[in-house]
Amino acid sequence: MTQAADNPGNNTIAVAMSGGVDSSAVAALLHAQGYELVGLTLQLWNQRRLAGHEGMPESVQGRCCSIDDVYDARRVAEQIGIPYYLVNQQDRFEADVVKPFVSEYLAGRTPIPCTLCNNHLKFDQLLLTAQQIGADRIATGHYARNHYDPARGRWILSRPEDKAKDQTYFLFGLTQHQLAHTLFPLGEMQKPAVRQMASEAGLNVATKADSQEICFIPGGDYQVFLKAYLDEQGEAMPDSSGELVSTTGEVIGRHTGIHNFTVGQRKGLGLTSPNPLYVMNIHPDSHQVMVGSDADLLSRDLRADRLNWISIPELTEPIRVQAKIRHRHEPQPATLRPGPDGTAIALFDEPQRAITPGQAAIFYQGDEVVGGGWII
Repeated sequence: MTQAADNPGNNTIAVAMSGGVDSSAVAALLHAQGYELVGLTLQLWNQRRLAGHEGMPESVQGRCCSIDDVYDARRVAEQIGIPYYLVNQQDRFEADVVKPFVSEYLAGRTPIPCTLCNNHLKFDQLLLTAQQIGADRIATGHYARNHYDPARGRWILSRPEDKAKDQTYFLFGLTQHQLAHTLFPLGEMQKPAVRQMASEAGLNVATKADSQEICFIPGGDYQVFLKAYLDEQGEAMPDSSGELVSTTGEVIGRHTGIHNFTVGQRKGLGLTSPNPLYVMNIHPDSHQVMVGSDADLLSRDLRADRLNWISIPELTEPIRVQAKIRHRHEPQPATLRPGPDGTAIALFDEPQRAITPGQAAIFYQGDEVVGGGWII
């Protein structure tokens, strides 16, 4: 665990408490080490807000940042004996996470709301709130590592000891300032040891299951959420119906909207074929959706924009990296070089399957995060 280099003497830390076992274990660990702690939970989304709309379930179990999670976080803070505050950021969450998610999906891209949340709220507004109450640093339950490298004069973000729980893919947007004021106490630990630590501390969440769903998307059904949200806003689902075309441009069918598709998708195409077909490309301007074989999904290059560099100040020449194109993708060797208009281009040594616009691409050298951006 690394302290911020510019203020190592401040003993007060704000713990981002999600109500799960990881952040609760962090609070117990730091409290046992003698730090002055304040527990903070961000209230991001009203889980019952769209419950009356078609297809939206009443139950919120298993979702991140639910009402039950807030209750669990408060109870853990009481168990440990630290001050606890619930910070309402629902308006900011809707503006910076939900609305961009809706816009991206309607445009035929596949966004990552958890990364947007980290960039705009959990490591932005939470740090501001912490500093307002006298805590110079925040600690989170993310599985990642950070340290200051004096030779480079930069804070470095690295993959954790427990590679199966690696969350650096969702943290590529962290700035140098945010990394300097953030602690990742679980970076050197394995998940079973974290649960054991929580159990030994007597925390009621020690055996709590990990959240599996995005907080505002029940069951992972994006289409149900889009319809319900637009209905609430008094907006109709835009007509993006169009043609299904082959890789040669032949029209082989029609679809009811590009928001129903993502690159690599096989089911729900409404086509019959002797061989499996997959979504290859989505063209928002023409509303065409191109389909092809599994082999057609393979590609050797990607272009990314809205880049954030961590281990380097900027990309000025080609470098060798391992590039990760989705959360469950194993980083693959590639050459990364500057592209036009502030973009970066990665050329993989071997073709990769279903490189998807709207997803993030993270670039590593060993365990270090070089930086990342959004695939276009």
